[in-house]
Amino acid sequence: MAGVAVEDALELWACSLREVKRRIRPLFSQERVAFSAGLFLDGLFGPERRKTGWMRAEAAGDPGPWRQQAILGRGRWQADALRDVVRDYALETLADQDAVLVLDETGFLKQGKSSCGVTRQYTGSAGKITNCQIGVFAAYVSRHGHAFIDRALYLPRAWTDDPARLASAHVPSGTGFATKPRLAWAMIERAIAAEVPFTWVAADSVYGVGEIETALRQAGKGYVLGVNSSHPFHSWGDKPLMAGTAEEIAQALPASAWAQLSAGDGTKGPRLHDWAYLELADLDAADYDDSLSGLWKRGLLIRRSLADGELSFFSTWCPAGTGIETLVKVEGHRWAIVDGFETAKNELGLDNNETRSPRWSPDHRTSGDGSAGLLAADGTAGTGTSRW
Repeated sequence: MAGVAVEDALELWACSLREVKRRIRPLFSQERVAFSAGLFLDGLFGPERRKTGWMRAEAAGDPGPWRQQAILGRGRWQADALRDVVRDYALETLADQDAVLVLDETGFLKQGKSSCGVTRQYTGSAGKITNCQIGVFAAYVSRHGHAFIDRALYLPRAWTDDPARLASAHVPSGTGFATKPRLAWAMIERAIAAEVPFTWVAADSVYGVGEIETALRQAGKGYVLGVNSSHPFHSWGDKPLMAGTAEEIAQALPASAWAQLSAGDGTKGPRLHDWAYLELADLDAADYDDSLSGLWKRGLLIRRSLADGELSFFSTWCPAGTGIETLVKVEGHRWAIVDGFETAKNELGLDNNETRSPRWSPDHRTSGDGSAGLLAADGTAGTGTSRW
């Protein structure tokens, strides 16, 4: 908002917040619950560094966190309906046909064993195996900005194989184990069903192989998906003969195969790396879905750090004629979800969650306290989610 007077900026924020409250009002059957939801939002945007119930209650002048907790534990409303409100609100400003749907996960460190989904598992948030919850998220990234539009709580087998533990956390009966890629694909399906405009999907190696690739081809979506260095690739058809692991192929490339390109601007300027792109096959889109047509290309995209030569690898699927510059730009959009996690945790209390059970439906309640409704407050490039 450069060049805008402080008073005007504050009024714009206030108007935007009032509009958000108006949109979520139909989700609540009682006025007092809707009012509490508004106070909850006010608390998330407050200056407190931690957004726990006690902190928000103190800021609101309440004697305790009960009003803050009530919106999570005793009020009846649909969290998935809130998710859809957030998505539609974000798309009004961010929608673009060439947008990228970025999938990634983040961890929420925990001390106890009662929080739904908590167990010892690896999280990049800590860089190690530790006691935590894992959330899988989808961010919508376009030339206009970016925002979270979907989320899911990952339930490890230690939870799904323990009916008593599921019942104690009020997880609906019949909930089974789902891999992180399966959760991510469900988000992609929801986005497609809601007619969210996007052309590309980007994700790291957790989501980069297997059924997601095939499903995206059938859906007519391009992708740049991370893979491990040991992932095998081979060419076929009229392409130059090539076979081996991603690492072996990269090491055999001549110097002329590399080009220095920017994946987008960072805080310190262009994010420059060396890149190489290898076309592996030409395929007819109709081979995956009769409603599709045209020639598409299967490929391998390789990134090399200018600082230490570290390599990263990506499986690609794109329409014929797509250049390496476009693929690099799509991969560079992944930074937006990292930025979103940082903003949501540092400013909106995403990792201050203390909830003991997920809000799955209006018939299943939560208890305790949590940061359960992060909404995009910025009409241009907001970061927003609804917690589980």
